Formats: sequence, structure tokens, C-alpha cells
Amino acid sequence: MSRRVCVIGGGSSGLTSIKCCLDEGLEPTCFESSDDIGGLWRFKENPEADRASIYHSVIINTSKEMMCFSDFPIPAHFPNYMHNSLIMDYFRMYAEHFQLTKHIRFQIRVLQVKPRPDFSRSGQWDVETENKKGEKEKHIFDAVMICIGHHCHPNLPLHDFPGIDKFKGQYFHSRDYKTAEEWRGKRVVVIGIGNSGGDIAVELSRVTKQVFLSTRRGAWILNRVGQQGVPMDFQLNRLGENKINQRFNHSLYSLQKKENGIYFKPVLPNRILSGTVQVKPNIRRLQGSSIEFDDGTVEDNIDLVVFATGYNFSFPFLPSNMLPVSGNKANLYKYMFPPGLERPTLVVIGLVQPLGAIMPISEMQARWATRVFKGLNKLPSMDCMLKDIKHKEETIAKRYVTSQRHTIQVEYIDYMDQIAYQVGARPSLLGLFLRDPGVWLCVLLGPCTPYQYRLRGPGQWDGARQAILTTWDRMAGALKTRPSDIPEPKQSSLLLTLTVGAAALALGYYWNIHNHPSLLIALDPTTWQDKIKPYLPVLW
Repeated sequence: MSRRVCVIGGGSSGLTSIKCCLDEGLEPTCFESSDDIGGLWRFKENPEADRASIYHSVIINTSKEMMCFSDFPIPAHFPNYMHNSLIMDYFRMYAEHFQLTKHIRFQIRVLQVKPRPDFSRSGQWDVETENKKGEKEKHIFDAVMICIGHHCHPNLPLHDFPGIDKFKGQYFHSRDYKTAEEWRGKRVVVIGIGNSGGDIAVELSRVTKQVFLSTRRGAWILNRVGQQGVPMDFQLNRLGENKINQRFNHSLYSLQKKENGIYFKPVLPNRILSGTVQVKPNIRRLQGSSIEFDDGTVEDNIDLVVFATGYNFSFPFLPSNMLPVSGNKANLYKYMFPPGLERPTLVVIGLVQPLGAIMPISEMQARWATRVFKGLNKLPSMDCMLKDIKHKEETIAKRYVTSQRHTIQVEYIDYMDQIAYQVGARPSLLGLFLRDPGVWLCVLLGPCTPYQYRLRGPGQWDGARQAILTTWDRMAGALKTRPSDIPEPKQSSLLLTLTVGAAALALGYYWNIHNHPSLLIALDPTTWQDKIKPYLPVLW
């Protein structure tokens, strides 16, 4: 009999989980509490309780080639950075192409998920649901995939802001912000410089009298447009602190302090330079309509405070002791599997905060999880999983300041490679060089598109090679919206030089490991790949 899998949530993680279940011959049933797919990316004028909510103007910070599912490229004519409405169009195309919608039950809320009495033997779960009429239903599933994201419960730390209870203006969390027009001519404070905080500050600054952006730690600010006009995330693995500071000095703009997040806020420096946004430190107290900051400065006649202070995540339908969350931390192996379960039939998909797109990561997680459900992949012992979790926490503590956001932070390429290795889909640079030098060069020099994880292993896709070779064509196709009589620069000599040079490196590597196996670790291709990339020009 086919194993039945409960998928909770019909957003991007839920959709790809359904598909991965089907790919492995499993029988998915997805419960979605709203009346449509899309999750976070579905704009609604009025926010719903315990559901993600975005503002009307949201544009994604990852380009289409980096955010697409690995076997379903986004159409070439779609812009490289898409508005939320186009992301929804893509999700609908994906769902229709793979016939996913028929496996989704809409307006069904999951009330309870608990292991069955014979869980140690069967690994099965009792799931209780409720429809919009209040009618409850009980189900038995062989596995459960939790795909509810981490943008459901707004973090509103009012206790950290003395005087907020007597503030004469208005205040709300960023999830309740929709458009700027109603705040025309007002004085506004935005707390937080994450993705939402920076965007809202910039948007408000176009119509308000003044915006003050309050941040405790600052941030690294990137433009969506990288070298030679290509999307910045095509080049992210080449960026360092000095490179980011080349566009503008973050200290000069009061934005740099300690190691903190990287955010795509291309217009923010312009708004700071023009004075429409002023960067301020943390708030000390609120008094009437005045706000005092930690540096002693006071701003009067403040009409609105927007708390762009992030979100909390939880799993209210699980037994309280099964997956406790404290300080936005949950003990999960590879951010996915609870290490203490007797049977690995419960997984969390998409509970990561990458510098990059979440969609390919969720897909890779789902590919691994469904194979674990089938017994094709095995998890390590509980001790090994706990050691991995501890190492992850120590690494984060060393690199980032203490923050709720950074508890689930991952590096996109490193994490994708880790999970792909578990699946058996991580590309082999040496194997590619020997079999397909053209694709090998594209994978070596980047960008690290999701397609490369479909070249081999379980889930191999015949279209992956062509998708990789045409990545730059799709990127450029969205920009060429009128004919030009200026000839494009020829890259043949550059490509030939790079190909010969890279081939020499690969041959040297192959000769060394063939004749000197002890050098295998020292000459790991992934190591020298990262070392030479900063010195290579953009191939476009």
C-alpha cells in the first residue's frame, strides 16, 4: 500500500512537498487553512490571524533563476526580480503543470498532530482537522510534513519600549502595513532594518514628511543590480565586506556595526543621502508623541511607529514536549528532523532563513524527507544529530549577533550542498568535467542555480543540462524589451581563455589525486572553486 503523507500548508514549501511525495510514489494530502495556494506570497488587503501577510508593493529579493524550483524554470519573459503577483502566477503554473491542486484540501485547519499508540512500530500519526463550518475530522497518516513557514506570528516586543502604552500616535507590526498613501505628510518611525523595515522606510519616505529608521545593529545593504547589470545574487559568493563597502561606506551612513544580516535595499542609501530617511539608534522611551533615542536625541510629533521586528514560529498542533520552541530555537537536525523520534516520519520543511531563495531549499529538503519516509535514506544516530545541532548553534553564535532571525540562518550554497549530498544529487565537478565540459564550466563559475541539483542521482531531470546552459539567456531575455543597434561585446576569446585555464586546473587536480591520493582533501574542487571565483570576471 502507498504511504499516506500529511502536508500542512499550501505555500511554496507545501507545493513542492506535494510534488516530491508524488515523485516518490507517496500519497500526499495537503491541508491549507485559507482558500488558495501561495502562503506568504498571496497578497490580501486585510491580514488574517496566524497567517503571513505582505504589503502591496513587495518584490522578491532573489532573482528568478535562483528562486525557481529545480525542474521548472521561470519563463524567460518574467522580470528577474518579480512582484508578488508574478510569484503567485509562477506558483499556479507549477501547481497546474504537476497537477498538485487536486491533492490540496482548502479551508481546512489542522488542530492536532500526535503519534499513534503503536508509533514505535508503525511510525504513524493521528491528525485532527476542522473545516470552515467547524466540523472536525480524524485521519491516520504514515508521515507528516510541516510547511507553515516562519512568518505567521508577529513579534511585537512592546515591553522593550517604555511609554508605548501612552503613545499618542498609532503603532502596528509591519505585517499590518499595506500602502504608504494614508501617511502622507506624517512623521514616522520604523523599528528594524530587516527586509520589511528597509522596504517600508523607503516606501513611506516618498510621501511622509520624515522617516526615522531605528536600528540597534545596522546591516549590510546590497543593490539588486550587480556588476555589469546582472542580478546581484548571481555573484553573492564573490562578495566580502570590502566589496560591499565599495558602493557606499556603511559606517558613513550609520549602518555598519558588528556582524549582522545582508539585505537587498537598493534605494535606501539614496533616501538617506537625500535626508528623507534618517538612521537612528534604538529607542529609549516614548513620551506622548515624542520619542527619545539611545543617543539622547528626541524627535517630536511622531504620528506612527512601525514595528518591523520579525516573527515568532511555533507548532501549536504538536504535543508541547515533542518540538518545543524557545527564543525562536527548535532542536532540529539540519533544521528538519526532531532527533528524538523513534521513527523519522515527522519533518519540518522551509524553517530556514537563507541568504538566498527559500524555494529551492524547501524543495531539496522535501526530496530528502520523502526518501527518508520510504526508507531509502537513513538518518544518523540521535547522538550524531544532537552533535550536529550543537555545532550549528556554535557556528551561528560565532558569526552573528544574538537575534531571533539568526537562529535559523543558513548559507545557501553550503546548505544546499549538504542536503543534496544526503539525497545523492550533489553535482560532481570532476565527473562533469570528464563528461560534459560545457556544463562543468557553467557550474564551476556559477551562478549556483537549482538546476545543477537535477543533473544526477534520484530525481534527475533530463532538462537540467539545457536549463543550466541557457540561464544567462533567460536572465538577459527579460531585459531586452526593445531592439538595439549597438552590437553586444564578443565574449568568445574570454570564454576560450577561461575554459582552457579552468581545464588545466581540473586536469592538474585529476593528475594529482590519481598519482597522490593524499592530496585529495587539500585539492577538493569546492575549495579551490571558492578561491578562484573572486578573480574571475562575470560571464555576460
